[in-house]
Parts: sequence; C-alpha cells; structure tokens
Amino acid sequence: MMLTSRELYDRLLTAFGPSAGWPGNRVTMMATAVMVQNTAWTAVVRAMGRFPQELTAEYLLALPLEELMDYIRPCGFMRRKAETIQTVMAWYGRYDFNAAKVEAAPQERLRQELLALKGIGEETADAILLYAFHKPVFVLDAYTRRLLSRLGGTARTDAERRAWFTEGVPATDKVYADYHWLLLEHGKRYCKKRPLCEECPLGDVCAKDGLEGKET
Repeated sequence: MMLTSRELYDRLLTAFGPSAGWPGNRVTMMATAVMVQNTAWTAVVRAMGRFPQELTAEYLLALPLEELMDYIRPCGFMRRKAETIQTVMAWYGRYDFNAAKVEAAPQERLRQELLALKGIGEETADAILLYAFHKPVFVLDAYTRRLLSRLGGTARTDAERRAWFTEGVPATDKVYADYHWLLLEHGKRYCKKRPLCEECPLGDVCAKDGLEGKET
C-alpha cells in the first residue's frame, strides 16, 4: 500500500531533519527564487557572493540592468532573470516595500499578481509567497512530481498532486516549507533521473513506477 502524505513527510523528516529555511532577508528570497530558475543552487550562491551589499528592493531597482546582469551571471539567462528580478521588486513597491501589507493581502490575489509578471511561473510565485511572505502554499516542482509518480501516485494534474501532498499535513507555512525542502533534498540525493534506489530511505515502500524493470 502506498504511503500517505503524512507518512511520507514523517519519513523524510526522520531521514533529513528539519530545514534551515530559505537563506537571506525577504528581498533576497524573492531575488534568489528568480535566480534559481533552471539552474543549481550552487550557482545562486556564487552569484550572491558577487553583490557588494545586502540586497534591498530599492537597491535592485536602482541598479543598471547590465550591472545586475553581471552580478547574476553564474545563474545563466542573465538578461531575462535581471529583468524579472526588477519586475518583482517593482511589484513589491506597489505595497510600499512593506511586508506586512503583502502578508495582509489575500493569498490567491497575490498569487495571481505574481503570475501576471513576466518571467514568473507557478513554482517561483509559490516559493515567493511561502518563503518571503509566510503564506501556506505548497510548492510543486519537478522533484515533487517525479517522486509522487515513482511512489505509485495516480495524480495527473498539479491540482491533484497538491491535494495529495497537503492531505493530512498541517496547513502551515512552516510545515510546507519543511516539506518542500525535504522533497528537494530527497530528489537531489536519491530520486534523481537515474535514482539510487538501494540507498533510498523510501526504497522499501516505493513502487518504482516508470523505472525500467522497477529495479536500479
């Protein structure tokens, strides 16, 4: 029988422990959520080390685009990401750069506003809402979809996947943030494109659906 979401969460928490959280202040969280698109977190760390000061929305908006592009060069897609970062900061400016005003706004309205911005997809929008503004939104990504499929999940849409992952799990930003980190960590260590099933802490309960011979 397939694990429940709560059982999966508990297993991963036992295996990896709680997350340390997304590093940096709110503005850094928003900027790095854009930087990490289609690249490894190690590249984001390198890019952050190139900035001469702590990130603020005002600083990022005042930077000439070419200069911002140079700072984030390790992340790739520099122009698109630099433009998106400044677009997100301008969105934040609509709330007077006041996190309390953002947090007081309805979650779905904020999500639709972010999704309307060029360069912001669902994963990035949800990560910004969850980590920067503590909204209880579950972040779906490629690791999450892949794991659920291999475990034997039957969900075929993101709405169904989100419903499965959130069922029976406390709907708080802290739990969702921990869960997201745990799924990322598991995906990076074990449930890769070529998975390490023999070492995986879920190896005894995974259906290994989609894997040739269901053995690796």
